[in-house]
Amino acid sequence: MIRRFVAIASLGLAVGATALAVVLAIERFPRGIAVLACLWLALSMAWLALRARGISRLLAAAAAAVALTAAGVVLVVVGGIVADLLVVAGFAVSLVLARTVFKVHVHLPTAPRPRRPVLFFNPLSGGGKAHRFHIEEQARARGIEPLELRRGDDLRQLVRSAIDEGADALAMAGGDGSQAIVAELAAEYELPYACIPAGTRNHFALDLGVDRNDVVGSLDAFVDGGERRVDLGEVNGRVFVNNVSIGVYANAVQQQGYRDQKIRTLIESASGELRSQTAGTALRWRGQDGEEGRDAIVLVVSNNLYRLGTVVGAGTRPRLDAGTLGVAVASTGTPGHALVPAGVTLRQWQCPSFTVEADGPLAAGIDGEAVTLASPVRFSSRAGVLAVRIAARHPGASPATDVPPGLGGTVAALVRIAFGAHSEAADDATGATGATGANDGSGRGDLRRHVRAG
Repeated sequence: MIRRFVAIASLGLAVGATALAVVLAIERFPRGIAVLACLWLALSMAWLALRARGISRLLAAAAAAVALTAAGVVLVVVGGIVADLLVVAGFAVSLVLARTVFKVHVHLPTAPRPRRPVLFFNPLSGGGKAHRFHIEEQARARGIEPLELRRGDDLRQLVRSAIDEGADALAMAGGDGSQAIVAELAAEYELPYACIPAGTRNHFALDLGVDRNDVVGSLDAFVDGGERRVDLGEVNGRVFVNNVSIGVYANAVQQQGYRDQKIRTLIESASGELRSQTAGTALRWRGQDGEEGRDAIVLVVSNNLYRLGTVVGAGTRPRLDAGTLGVAVASTGTPGHALVPAGVTLRQWQCPSFTVEADGPLAAGIDGEAVTLASPVRFSSRAGVLAVRIAARHPGASPATDVPPGLGGTVAALVRIAFGAHSEAADDATGATGATGANDGSGRGDLRRHVRAG
């Protein structure tokens, strides 16, 4: 019942904000067109600033700032800025409520408590989360042996040594690069694994269904946790849990100042790529339909497919057990007029394996860590190899599990829920979620879960 009321509130706010926006546009015509013109000019100048260099870049950036300021001035002159804020707030709250509607909690099959679980933790990850949340003491209180990763230690060797000494379950509190190492060895030795979200962004934890805001509670994965099986990605023999990027982001993470000035480094790297008319032409791959691809600003290969182009659940993976890779390629067409941004196209598909060839070594980012890969770069999916334990009170599934693809599908699902109908998205997700229930021998299983609001 609560879920139904939240869906009604989300739809009501969205309809109200849309109606108010239409009324304001009619009342302000044609003055409102000036705002749109200024915003268009600001975006065009910002794009030109990325592509230009030297004095041209500075002039374009200044023009973008002036155009954006002009848009604000016109809004003030036209009046009704409070109404504009109401429109923005209405859409924002509607989005938050929509996300709440599609929250899920998966009832994973309970798993036997390990006799000697071991937790590896990086005290520097996430700005010192491990120490801030007293991970070492909390782990001991749950019968989990904590091992601190110190500067110069080889994590892979530490894990193998722990296994040789009798560890029967492995957990990692750190960034996704460290998670990949521990997950790989857990899969190799067929041991249960727990992801402790003590890194900075914890993308893998989010898509697994671990509550990223409950670092200490995630340790209960080895106390009362359920188990699901998920995939791992592989590139040239190295395991990754999230994605491998080639292009703008990969070039940025290679630079020395990236860790301290991420946004600035990304912008400078992006401007360099966009200025080059041959950016990405050295790459060669086969697309979904077998066509040859070459031009790419960014090429990302992920462990299962990311949901892009949507608002609710965007940037997450509905599944982690599909046994496929997600491939996303962003490319530009031939530049047009200086004031008109060149078209950027995004292609996305999934496949069990993928190969990229180049004229030489490729700079890449693997789960956010800078590496250089030899050509050809071969990607594959290790389907269902990892047994993951997740605390009983954590979601156990990705935020995108129950969200239908596309804006139309999301709105239609909200309408059905608002009118008391069972969500078809939930039904579809039951057979296509990244969470697994009773194992059927293939790494997949029946899902036992409920949708919750709030």
